[in-house]
Amino acid sequence: MIVRVRLAAPVKEVRHALTDPAAMRVWLAEHAESDLPDRYAFWGHRTPEGDAPHQRPLHADDHTLRFAWLLDGVETTTEITLEEETQDTTVLTLSQSHFDFQDVITGASIRGVLQSFWSLALSNLADYVEGREIGPQPDFTSADFRGETVVDAPVEQVFDSLVDSDKASDWFGYPIGIEPHVGGRFAMGGLDADPHPAKIIDLVPGRTMSADWGPGGVVTWELEDSGGKTRLTFVQSGFDTANPPYAAWTGWLSGLAALRRYHEKPGSHQIWLPAEPAA
Repeated sequence: MIVRVRLAAPVKEVRHALTDPAAMRVWLAEHAESDLPDRYAFWGHRTPEGDAPHQRPLHADDHTLRFAWLLDGVETTTEITLEEETQDTTVLTLSQSHFDFQDVITGASIRGVLQSFWSLALSNLADYVEGREIGPQPDFTSADFRGETVVDAPVEQVFDSLVDSDKASDWFGYPIGIEPHVGGRFAMGGLDADPHPAKIIDLVPGRTMSADWGPGGVVTWELEDSGGKTRLTFVQSGFDTANPPYAAWTGWLSGLAALRRYHEKPGSHQIWLPAEPAA
């Protein structure tokens, strides 16, 4: 798995955020320790299998950080490289071993959360280096999936971006097809590409929308005005609590971060880059 992201900060600032324990405790994990090259660890309820630190550093220099991470009995490898794009922007590339998308679907291994975990973490990092507030975070010890954030935009605009296919595809960074009415389809990949779309089961314009994803549960967006801004509450419920869909939940939280950027940083909201740089 490879993820690339553009960060609005110089390489030196990004590396500091990656390796400073106080910074890590904001954007990455509840607990963090870093004393390279000997120690690099993070753990807590925001981290999968975060009961204790399970990382050990393998290599660190001014532009590269590589560490082993024991997950579900397997030692995986995470590598982060930093490349100066301009004096004020950095391209970060993260590669993660032992990720199998089948684990996302089945929930057979906690390693199935790795893609969405790192997507959310890097979204947090992008906000952190820009001095922006970090949004809701997952709790891998809980099956209570509820997050709340404030978007600096009017309710009408935020709701429109949730139900309009083109706008939703723009902020999510992936094609989404939406038929904005009760009984309509909510399709990841687009209406023609998703053979098993969610079904919209509740929609009150400007206030709420719920979509039923079958075994994945029901996701609900609730919006209310907050002094000209939008207080957005997002809930995922109705799933098997014995096997919570942490990968999906963490992915939705990454989506909330993208939604905030869409409204608060118009024109520069997309931070994700193709996994392979252009030739």
